Amino acid sequence: MSKLGNLGARLHRGEVGYDFVGNRKIWYGISILITITAILGLAVRGLNMGIEFQGGAVFTTPKHMTVSVNQAEKFAEDASGHDAIVQKLGDGSLRVQIAGIDTDKSDGIKAQLSKDLKINSEDIAADLVGPSWGDQVANKAWEGLAIFMVLVVIYLAIAFEWRMAIAALVALIHDITITTGIYALVGFEVTPGTVIGLLTILGYSLYDTVVVFDSLKEQTRDITKQTRWTYSDVANRSINGTLVRSINTTVVALLPVAALLFIGGGVLGAGMLNDISLSLFVGLAAGAYSSIFIATPLVADLKEREPQIKALRKRVLAKRAQAAAQGEPSPADATERADDAYDDESDEPDDSAAAVVGPRNQPASRNRGRGRPSGKRR
Repeated sequence: MSKLGNLGARLHRGEVGYDFVGNRKIWYGISILITITAILGLAVRGLNMGIEFQGGAVFTTPKHMTVSVNQAEKFAEDASGHDAIVQKLGDGSLRVQIAGIDTDKSDGIKAQLSKDLKINSEDIAADLVGPSWGDQVANKAWEGLAIFMVLVVIYLAIAFEWRMAIAALVALIHDITITTGIYALVGFEVTPGTVIGLLTILGYSLYDTVVVFDSLKEQTRDITKQTRWTYSDVANRSINGTLVRSINTTVVALLPVAALLFIGGGVLGAGMLNDISLSLFVGLAAGAYSSIFIATPLVADLKEREPQIKALRKRVLAKRAQAAAQGEPSPADATERADDAYDDESDEPDDSAAAVVGPRNQPASRNRGRGRPSGKRR
């Protein structure tokens, strides 16, 4: 077994782990700092909306043009009086985007471009987008996002509980804010492809979050009937148990997106790929972060406010304090040491191990043996 696979198995069995929930204030602080930076970027620089949202014109020249991109940009800006974006396509033709112009001015701009570029006006293809159509696209995008959020909250509240629905919603808003803030800071153009990318990353973010929530729901069933684990303890085990899986899925998803963004858009100069690839790249990374560091710790915070869970925490901490005062190991530590007594190859228990009250990844009240390596039980 590879080192990463072995680590994943040990994390799943609870033999090793990191206290994500216990250090949640650190992650909250990092997220707040990143979110504030993103909001400042949106407030100061704003989003560079494409012509699909602002309205404007796109002019495409014939193939095998010898004019450079910089020259074409100057010609287009002089002809229109607006900023222009020029991209050189694979066949040598030029794609000239001019946002914020009225459709009745497009003929004059097209005629002036034909003179500057020394080509026939009829050879320049013009696609016009009215500002009213751009407003409709923007409104539909916001409506779609709002409907998506409402449906997600309803589904999670039914499938899990309202606290998990709220935590997932906070994580989604966190991901959207960071992604749009990065767009504002780098100045990339926002197009319908960007909106598609945003909706796609929300699905990825929810996938990782729901995987952890499902494990947490399973492990916290009848949690108040035992005194070994607090809710935060089990939440932390759920994160650690699915950590390698989340990392693997995120890395596999990021690799092709990184190729689109850095190689396709950066090295090869296919700028149109940046529209969707940047939103996917930033959103996937932010979604993986929020699923691990934001969503589940926030659920633990909300659950620990419940009277039953709060009372359970007091009982568990009191029992651990009593064990420590008597010089005995805490019940949780005793369980983990007994689990570690199993030999990795033979799966046979060590005779010196203490009796195990509950399985490694479950509260003591759950069925015994679940979460163990296969083999004989004590």
